[in-house]
Amino acid sequence: MKHLTFLVIALFAAGAIAQEKPAAKEEAKPEPQKEAAKPAPTKSAASGKKGPRRWNEDARHCLEKTSNTEVIKCAEEYL
Repeated sequence: MKHLTFLVIALFAAGAIAQEKPAAKEEAKPEPQKEAAKPAPTKSAASGKKGPRRWNEDARHCLEKTSNTEVIKCAEEYL
């Protein structure tokens, strides 16, 4: 049984290797647009979250909430 399994796997692998690979197409790269100098947005401003990340803190107290939506809203602060 082991020999048969090995043979089937080997045949599938050989078939995958033998297939023709499509030629790599060069994608047209758009020219960089010149924009007015804007300050780069901070990570917290871009994600809409406020304050430092709390992913290393304990969020088990959120499990004491009464509904699933309340638990999710509480736990999202720790992501």
